[in-house]
Amino acid sequence: MAEESIIEFQNFSFQYFSQAQPTLHNINFSVKKGEKILIAGPSGSGKSTLGHCLNGLIPFSYKGEMTGSLKISGQETGDLDIFQLSKIIGTVLQDPDGQFVGLTVNEDIAFALENDNIPVAEMRERVSQAALLVDMQDFPISSPYELSGGQKQRTSLAGVMIDDVDILLFDEPLANLDPATGKTAIEIIDDIHRTSGKTVIIIEHRLEDVLHRNVDRIIVINEGRIVADMDADSLLSSQILRQHGIREPLYVTALKYAGVSVSPELLPGHIDTLKIETVSRPLQSWHDSVKPVLQEENQETLLELKGLNFSYDGIDRIIKDVSFKIARGELIAIIGKNGAGKSTLSRLICGFEKEDEGKIFYLGENIRNLTIKERAERIGVVMQNPNQMISKPMIFDEIALGLRLRNVEEVEIVRRVEKVLKVCGLSPFRKWPISALSFGQKKRVTIASILVLDPEVIILDEPTAGQDFRHYSDIMEFVVEINRLGVAIILITHDMHLMLEYTTRAVVLSEGEKIADTRPSEILTNQKVIKKANLKETSLYQLSQNAGIADGTAFVQNFIDHERMVRSR
Repeated sequence: MAEESIIEFQNFSFQYFSQAQPTLHNINFSVKKGEKILIAGPSGSGKSTLGHCLNGLIPFSYKGEMTGSLKISGQETGDLDIFQLSKIIGTVLQDPDGQFVGLTVNEDIAFALENDNIPVAEMRERVSQAALLVDMQDFPISSPYELSGGQKQRTSLAGVMIDDVDILLFDEPLANLDPATGKTAIEIIDDIHRTSGKTVIIIEHRLEDVLHRNVDRIIVINEGRIVADMDADSLLSSQILRQHGIREPLYVTALKYAGVSVSPELLPGHIDTLKIETVSRPLQSWHDSVKPVLQEENQETLLELKGLNFSYDGIDRIIKDVSFKIARGELIAIIGKNGAGKSTLSRLICGFEKEDEGKIFYLGENIRNLTIKERAERIGVVMQNPNQMISKPMIFDEIALGLRLRNVEEVEIVRRVEKVLKVCGLSPFRKWPISALSFGQKKRVTIASILVLDPEVIILDEPTAGQDFRHYSDIMEFVVEINRLGVAIILITHDMHLMLEYTTRAVVLSEGEKIADTRPSEILTNQKVIKKANLKETSLYQLSQNAGIADGTAFVQNFIDHERMVRSR
């Protein structure tokens, strides 16, 4: 690897004009040409602001005061315009909707080439290659805005990769991807890095997923300051991740539960490099010592779906003969790859769409003829994209809106809104305009606006997307608190950690069909279901198999039970 620095921060600070304090404080680090760097940190830590300084969105789109030096390819960014920067560094944004410019997938991928007046024949060939690389070759004339979250992300990825830039910057690239597609995305990024020699910067808090492939260094940022700059083995052996609200890989947590002293010598930075012969015995002993927890049987059925079929166009069925029950007080997950029908199913439950065949029962009553408003008094839903739900300019007013529409007294509104602001980690921002929030913070506002209404069933569509571990935990603990009061919770999620930790049961969809309905530990150790639903085998199972533990499913379940016990304390 060449020693030349392609990115160099020296005593660099940045303060938004709208903020009283700097977001970035005295940043000092450099990136060598051809390096692959992961920048991790909790929500609001400044990691996305750092990315915006690199790609020119600061100061050209977001105004503020910069001090110190930031050089890219030896040039001060203050001496470059955003067009010049775009030819050096290409960015895949966290929110794909903010990046689309074309009316179709292929038009969007081709945008950079059109700006450079590339001949049409060459453009078509390069667009086809880029689309194939990200598995979007079957959607050339689809509108980007009609795609699933994962398909949008892949389209954005192709649009960046098609231009021959020196640096590739990925801002939360896994935010909207199902597990297997996220795994593929990390593999694609790694392949591009190895074959092209380009410098790659990944901004992401899902550490374990990024470490599916090696990175040269991990830079941890919190409260606008760099708190670590080290290799994966050293970082995972330290307490830095936990201290700063970042989830460590589950297999590392399992090692600690088994009493293993995790050190760099164990090579814990990747599960395949881990010195398994050193840790096999304590893992087996811990596994044998854990007593299985018996699941309580839920009695009263709150919601039942019977033989649901649905299509948007009357031809292609999106939902195919789906049936399952949800008991009062149950907390379940609905999982599956992008386009499997998860969000469509939630739209049917809420009444946004009407089923073609089948029935939905609420406490034994067929609710087909209930209006959306009537259903909303029983069932609350939080959409995947927060921008589709927000209608008020100020945070407090957005969360209070549903209560005010129901003529709740203002004193009670203040009490309930203040409670969810605290739980969702939004108390410091109660008087902020929503426009000043990050994508992840907007997500928390929309969750709070539904949680404040106390519905009997809550559907949360990707509730933790874009959330760091600390806020993720706060939100889910609040969800669990509501669940304990007898409210049924349905989580539509790609987050397998969330499913493992918080749900006792998961319904798996594939191509609109239900292919499994069982405990999460059984789903994430079943190769047939994993492959069909585009899931990813949990690292806990891989750890158990590497350690020679015969019943990998039981090992995963023991971890889940132990984790819940630790959390309840």
